[in-house]
Parts: sequence; C-alpha cells; structure tokens
Amino acid sequence: MRITVTGATGLIGTRVVERLRARGDEVTVLSRAPDRARAVLSEDDASSVPARGPLSAAAWSPEDEAVPAAALAGRDGVVHLAGEPVAQRWSDEAKRRIRSSRELGTRNLVAGIEAADPRPGVLVSASGVGYYGARGDEPVTEADPPGDDFLAGVTEAWEAEAARAQALGVRVVLVRTGVALARDGGALAKMLPPFKLGAGGPVAGGRQYVPWIHVDDVAGVYLAALDDDRWSGPVNAAAPEPVTNRELSKALGRALHRPALAPVPALAVKALYGEMATIVTTGQRAIPARATELGHAFEHTDLDEALRSALS
Repeated sequence: MRITVTGATGLIGTRVVERLRARGDEVTVLSRAPDRARAVLSEDDASSVPARGPLSAAAWSPEDEAVPAAALAGRDGVVHLAGEPVAQRWSDEAKRRIRSSRELGTRNLVAGIEAADPRPGVLVSASGVGYYGARGDEPVTEADPPGDDFLAGVTEAWEAEAARAQALGVRVVLVRTGVALARDGGALAKMLPPFKLGAGGPVAGGRQYVPWIHVDDVAGVYLAALDDDRWSGPVNAAAPEPVTNRELSKALGRALHRPALAPVPALAVKALYGEMATIVTTGQRAIPARATELGHAFEHTDLDEALRSALS
C-alpha cells in the first residue's frame, strides 16, 4: 500500500510508520520539517532486516495551507495524527492552539484530499476518548453522545472536519484513543519518575476510570482501519477492560517492584496543571465495542502484561 501520514514523529505516529514500512508499505510523511522527520524515522534503516518499505517526506504547515495534492494523489490511504499536544497547562493561547491545530489542520487536509487525483481511498483520523467528557463509572461506547467540556468540544469539531471527506467518496475512520502505554512518552512516561522513587500512588482518590491501551495496539487499530473496508466512523482504541486509576497505580507498582501507596490529592494536580487536570481527575470507562464487533484482536489485554511489555 501507499500511505501518507501526518504527525508521523509523535508517540503513535512513529509506531504506525514503523509497522507500515515493516510490512513493505510505501510511506510519505507530511511535516513542517520534512528533512528532520525523514531522519528521525530512518534512524534504524541501516540495520533493518528485511529491508523496509520506502519512506519520503513532504513539507506541510497544517494551519496555513492545504496539503499538497501530489502528496496525496494515488495513495491508498491517509493517517492523520497531527495536532498540538493536549498534555500542557491550558492557558487561553494553549487552548486556541489545541483547537485550531485539529480543526483547521484537518480542514486543510481534507482540502488537499479533494484536490488529489486520484483521491485516497480511506482517511484514518486521530481523535480521543475525551469526546465523551467526564462520565464517571458509566461504560461508554461509540454510540454515546459527546460531553460538554473543552476537550469534548475540540474532539467533536475535529471529527466533524474529518467526516467531511466522506462526501468526497473517502471512507473515514475516527480513532478515539485512550491512554496509550509507552515508556518513552504519554501518561506512563510522566508517571514513571515518582513511582521509581517509591512515591507513586492513586490520583484524586483513584476511582476514576483509565481507558488504557498498549501503544502497539493503537498502531494495530490504525492498520486494521486502513486495511479493512468494514471499518468506518468512530472506533474506541482502548483495551477491552478499562481499570480505575487506583488499579493502574497498583499494577505499575508491581511492574516496577515499588510501593504504590502515596496518594496524590486532586488539588495538587489542579495546582500543577490547571484546567487540564480534569483529564487526570475524571476519566472515561471507554469500551472498544466497534473493534470487538469487527473481530479485531488486541495483542495486550492484560494490564500487568501490557505494562511489562511497555516498560521493557
């Protein structure tokens, strides 16, 4: 297959590109710094056995211009992962960047798809379980409505822009990703330092649910969405059994052979992160109903095993 990827040097993007190239697919990445992106993603090519699929890079500034049609024409699919990081203190300017990078960036991507000839067959666009807002211990599936907080509003607008590609004859899949477990980025990387010191523990009481998923399983969802024409619309990328923050903390303590008894008060998290702290202090009990219905097999369904794998 010939696939174009945005956000290719991020936590999930690097895994998706690696998996695509490992099976021989031709990958074009879109980046503000294409030379740097190509270098980062090609670091291990010299020792690659067998040889990986070809990699190229093209320049694109998501909020300023449509994707060059030449980077999309004749591609089998597009994976869209570009967006301002959500895990930062939400000042007014940060919130503007978070929304604009997703809403306007996706609009410009779809404009490029419209101009491409022939157009890609499928757009697999990133989204997040933040779509559902704070839902307590209520299980939520792809059939549930959006929440009413900032992140839910951003995610709803983001998905609406991607869905516009359907009118162009493109199959669209919206991957609502949970908390991806990887030692080199995301929530787990932020949790590791205090836990390694034996000072980790449940946050804000620990009763909120964490829709965890191994980062390799996130990549697996993207590849399945590219390959299988049955996949369309929203898909929750989360392990079949979400756990509470307390259960995740205990499992991480076991994986690191450290105690996990030091509670972190909600006020301390809010003082550190401001409004963004709601991501940590609330949560979603997101269930991957659509992926399960389609017969998708997750590689890591046991939390203890997933953490050992992610930390190895």
